[in-house]
Amino acid sequence: MEGLMLNFRGGKHTKSDNQMIMEMPGVNTKEKAASLIGKTVTWKSPAGKAINGKITATHGRNGVVRVYFEKGMPGQAVCSKVEVK
Repeated sequence: MEGLMLNFRGGKHTKSDNQMIMEMPGVNTKEKAASLIGKTVTWKSPAGKAINGKITATHGRNGVVRVYFEKGMPGQAVCSKVEVK
């Protein structure tokens, strides 16, 4: 299954570089997004390195989820595809 990284999670004054907002095709309700919590996410860099993360919570009411990665994500990850297992 594939997902799309939308942006870093952040507030008015800060951005979290190891937390990102992700959407999945076909997931458009909070209930469907809640069923994805606990799954692992893998992002592969253009150089071939992989960074793993975990879906931790839903974000809003339209099926978007929050992903917590093991280390900071580069800006290249925004608007890129990831693999969900």
